[in-house]
Order: sequence, then structure tokens, then C-alpha cells
Amino acid sequence: MNLPLILTPLISLVAGILILIMPRLLSMIVAVYLIVVGLIGLFGMVDIRF
Repeated sequence: MNLPLILTPLISLVAGILILIMPRLLSMIVAVYLIVVGLIGLFGMVDIRF
């Protein structure tokens, strides 16, 4: 995955804080991450710029 350098740590930080606040949210965050990575892999949308 070729996300901009600043975006990846920001997503990780937000996900970590949410998991600390609501531990049951972990499975939902992992599921959404895997779905997004899978869709990007299938459709080849690696060059998306935000």
C-alpha cells in the first residue's frame, strides 16, 4: 500500500486510541482494514492521491 508518509501513522494513531477506548472495536477495525487492503489489491488503486 502506497499511502503518503504522514497518513499511515495518523491512521495507526487513531486506530490505537479507539482500541484503547473501546477494546471490542478491535475486530471491526481489523475487518475494515483487511477489506480496504483487499479492494485496493484487487482493483489496483495504489496510485490514489489524497
